[in-house]
Amino acid sequence: MGVSWWRLVAVSALAAILFSPHLHCASQEGPRYPFMRNATTAPKVSYYDYIIIGGGTAGCPLAATLSQNYRVLLLERGGSPYSNPNITNLASFGLPLADTSPASPAQRFISQDGVINSRARVLGGGSCLNAGFYTRADPLYVRNAGWDERVVNESYEWVERVVAFEPPMRQWQSAVRDGLVEIGVLPFNGFTYDHMEGTKVGGTIFDQQGHRHTAADLLQYADPTRITVLLHATVHRIFFRVQGGSRPVAHGVSFRDASRVLHRAYLRDGPMNEIIVSAGALGSPQLLMLSGIGPEAHLRAHNIGVVLDQPLVGQGMSDNPMNAIFVPSPIPVEVSLIQVVGITHSGSYIEAASGSSFGRGDPRNFGIFSPRIGQFSKVPPKERTREALARAIELMDSVEEAELRGGFILEKIMGPISSGHLELRTRNINDNPLVTFNYLQDPRDLERCVEGMRMIERVIESKAFSPFTFQSIPEDLVANMSSRCPVNLLPKHVNSETPLEDFCRNTVMTIWHYHGGSQVGRVVDSDYKVIGVGSLRVIDGSTFHYSPGTNPQATVMMLGRYMGLQILTQRLAAM
Repeated sequence: MGVSWWRLVAVSALAAILFSPHLHCASQEGPRYPFMRNATTAPKVSYYDYIIIGGGTAGCPLAATLSQNYRVLLLERGGSPYSNPNITNLASFGLPLADTSPASPAQRFISQDGVINSRARVLGGGSCLNAGFYTRADPLYVRNAGWDERVVNESYEWVERVVAFEPPMRQWQSAVRDGLVEIGVLPFNGFTYDHMEGTKVGGTIFDQQGHRHTAADLLQYADPTRITVLLHATVHRIFFRVQGGSRPVAHGVSFRDASRVLHRAYLRDGPMNEIIVSAGALGSPQLLMLSGIGPEAHLRAHNIGVVLDQPLVGQGMSDNPMNAIFVPSPIPVEVSLIQVVGITHSGSYIEAASGSSFGRGDPRNFGIFSPRIGQFSKVPPKERTREALARAIELMDSVEEAELRGGFILEKIMGPISSGHLELRTRNINDNPLVTFNYLQDPRDLERCVEGMRMIERVIESKAFSPFTFQSIPEDLVANMSSRCPVNLLPKHVNSETPLEDFCRNTVMTIWHYHGGSQVGRVVDSDYKVIGVGSLRVIDGSTFHYSPGTNPQATVMMLGRYMGLQILTQRLAAM
């Protein structure tokens, strides 16, 4: 026979994975996964076909896909999002980001630049913490990545059946949308998940009831008989073996549970079984270094045995700079996160959030631009000390709620071109590494920020947006905003002694889209296999050279699904 019976069975199985997802409905509180449990229940030693480190935005769809044919272990250092209403409800956005306790689903870090940032520590990763905007990558990004466009589209659709929705467009967001169109950010593309130059309404992972749907929901697709998800399982090291002078091959990991008990998990015998790191842009290069893959001198300085001298691990770290302007409103505005985007010719993305952007109104909501979550831009980055942050929170709480009525219009720099690096701080995986992003260091990034600020000014001055602006802002309001609140009003750059370039540098914040550290072509190849070692891949945002789309979460989820299918296809071809 030209094709074996087993091969026909495998082809049929792969077709079923591609076209017949067997979903069960998730409740408002989330699905009840029989395969998800605390790592304290895990055996001391276990064996799997795939060990995935990091149950985040890429790890969950990747694990769900691979479990269709193989035994998969998914190790997540955080807990479940479904037991935390502050994650699942839009009204409580900001509370997880403001929680700085060791048990928080968000682990705060401060870059060497001085910008306060956060990394996820929860099943579902950053999709559990972000502002919810859902948009695909630019088709040019897909082509440059060398991805199969048909499978990419099918993978996006697979994600969207579970987590993506059309947002309700109310007055303030509609005014921003119409203002962008009025000033010439064209064409108007309506509601679409696609990345298209001009103005559009994007998707959201919050449903019509304001309930968040995350990458963890994609585990609905998993085969419950072949997958194990362990929570509070912190991986400390990847094990390698070297035989006869050949290249190192990954074959196991060690992890600790919440009681600090050590466990080991190993790959089952099989030439194509693998360990896959999906620990994020900070966690993945950090774990590679702690496991002996990284710059030799740096590893030896930390007394880490060198498995592979790879000086490019931790290089190419970038974070998209964000600058935001508060627009006081004479009338009430709705509570909204990111819904509208203007994708401009200059390389700036214009977006907006409104209502409880400070976390006032609903006492549970700290808002997208509250200093409580680290979004503090009233002073330059290097001056954002713990004391300055505490003072900003105190001042914000002292201002009358009516004076905080309004919203923010922000610009994010596409790319960016500026980049930095990551280094180990300690040998403890729980400690944040040292990371430098070099915000706006490249003059082209700075130029795009300046152009973005000018476009924000034009939106604010547009006829469409006029119901939400004062013809002349009351002096007492200006005084409160300028002296007592951690916010930035529109800079009067024409008569100001501070040029817009300085304003951009001094008010820069994060939009939580940092990436790099394990980049394709540097640390991993086009199949995301770590160059120089065997049975090890990295699949997450650390592999990106620049952030896809106006928000990367859709593409990171798609990548998990896409690479899961690619791996299954590669194994099928090898049968």
